[in-house]
Amino acid sequence: MMVKKSLVDRGAKLLLDPRILKFIQDERVIKAAMAAMSMPGKAQAFAKERLEGAAKALALATEAEVKDLRRTVRRLEEEVASLRGERSGSISARDPLP
Repeated sequence: MMVKKSLVDRGAKLLLDPRILKFIQDERVIKAAMAAMSMPGKAQAFAKERLEGAAKALALATEAEVKDLRRTVRRLEEEVASLRGERSGSISARDPLP
C-alpha cells in the first residue's frame, strides 16, 4: 500500500508541473491517447470479424447463430406445447372418452 501511495503522490506532483500540463493539453497527445484507448475495442472487433469469417469458410455455426437457433427452438417448443394443449382441450370437450 505504501508503494501505491508513493506512486500516486509522485503522479500528482508531476501533474502539477507546468511542463507536464502543457504536454497533456497538446492536441496531438490527446489524439494519441484517445487512439490508444480505442485500440483494445478495435482489436477485439477485428478478431471477431476474422473468426466469424473462418467459421463461415469452414461451415461452422457462430455463437450468434447458435443463440438464434436456440431461441427459435424454444419458441417452437412453446408453440407445439400450446397446440397440444388446445388439441387435448378440444378433444375432451367433444368426446367424453379421450
